[in-house]
Formats: sequence, C-alpha cells, structure tokens
Amino acid sequence: MLKAAARLTLALFVLGMASAAFAQKTTVLRVVVVKTDNVAAYLQQVEKGKEIIKKIGGQADIRVWQARFAGPEAGSIAVGIEYPSMAAFAADMAKIGSSSEYQAWLKGLDKVRTIVSDSLYGEL
Repeated sequence: MLKAAARLTLALFVLGMASAAFAQKTTVLRVVVVKTDNVAAYLQQVEKGKEIIKKIGGQADIRVWQARFAGPEAGSIAVGIEYPSMAAFAADMAKIGSSSEYQAWLKGLDKVRTIVSDSLYGEL
C-alpha cells in the first residue's frame, strides 16, 4: 500500500513537472486591437517599434492585420505580438520596461492610435 502511494505521488509529481515544462514552451500571442485614423502612419510607427525591440534583444515577432469581413468591425487593426514562450514574454516585458527609447516610442504611438483591447493567449 505504501509503495502504491509513493508511486502515485511520484507519477503526480512527474505529471506536474511535465505540465510546467509544457507551459514554458507554449507559444504566447498578445493581440492588441487598435483604432487609427491614419493606417500608414501607424504602420510606420510599428516598424520603428520593431527596430527598437530588435535593438534591445527582444524575441517578439510582430505582425499587423486588418479585418476585412468583420461586420461593423471591418477595417479594424489587430496587432499580433508572438513570443516563443511565457518566459520569453516575461523577459521582453522586463526589457521594454527598462528601455527609455521604447517607452518614448510607446508614448508617441498614442498620437496615432487608441487601444480598443489588449489580450494574451496561450497556444493549446
């Protein structure tokens, strides 16, 4: 009976560790939906942001999408910011939080867009 309980405890421990490891390796996607009156100017600013992120060693892959068949939301802009893992997301958040260049860029970005929503998704 004691051996069975020990095996069950060990199995649960291994399963828990595997789940934690899986969570660390799961792709994370941040989706920011924005409203802008000047899409071209917004896209130029996003390119500047990509350069800053690259310069500070960020791991984010950023792509911008525009809704086509979305009813009243047609034309809205969604920015997908993909990270290879939650750990990479956390590391990038620390890097951009301590970058004065990034913070200045982000403040200037508010002149060309308004955030409608900001969500974080984990891949299944």
